[in-house]
Amino acid sequence: MTVLSWALPLALALLALAMLLSLLRLLRGPSAQDRVLALDTMYLNGMLLMLVLGMYYATVHYFEAALLVALFGFVGSTAMAKFLLRGEVIE
Repeated sequence: MTVLSWALPLALALLALAMLLSLLRLLRGPSAQDRVLALDTMYLNGMLLMLVLGMYYATVHYFEAALLVALFGFVGSTAMAKFLLRGEVIE
């Protein structure tokens, strides 16, 4: 029995739990900054979930999806931060 046979399902479960807790913070966050950070944490956990699924199923398609999630998450969190600072996204 290899280490990956039990580590990957455990990592999937813990990442799913982290996403659930981030969703709770997103819904109950006392301020807009807390909600943006929760959304940022959710996309990072989603990207890591995709990477672990790629290792679990031994396919490269999940790695490409994780790259897209990271790209869109970065752009989204940058736009949200700019909106919170200035009140507008496009100048």
